[in-house]
Amino acid sequence: MNLNWKNIFLADDDADDREFFADALKEVKQDVVLTESRDGQELMKLLQNPDVQQPDVIFLDLNMPVKSGYQCLEEIRRDDNLKDSVVVIFTTSSLQEDIDRLYAMGANLFITKPTNFLHLKELISKVFSLDWMKGQQRPDRDNFSLS
Repeated sequence: MNLNWKNIFLADDDADDREFFADALKEVKQDVVLTESRDGQELMKLLQNPDVQQPDVIFLDLNMPVKSGYQCLEEIRRDDNLKDSVVVIFTTSSLQEDIDRLYAMGANLFITKPTNFLHLKELISKVFSLDWMKGQQRPDRDNFSLS
């Protein structure tokens, strides 16, 4: 996995959350391109568009209209061209049942959205600093959820 991620996708229906994330990402890593989508359907159209550069990592909200994060993750993992994509769940949920379900579905990481800007920057930095080079597409179960 390339630690020099440049192309980041964010799917989140909340405009304030998208802006909060974009501001934090800029402070953590200035040399990235952030592509935003407002719902899961828009995300999947982007991912399936051959003219759109594929993401190095996808930050995916769960509760979105039209197509949920669960539905997107399922489609991504079934698609031969997308199945190896790094997908970080980025949600307000902190329910253990959601964490367990998403781990079983093949998400790479689970982050409960922080309300504090500095904490958000720390979490984004952690995602970029994980040792993806060892061929691990995701941490073991005990380290799947970042907080």
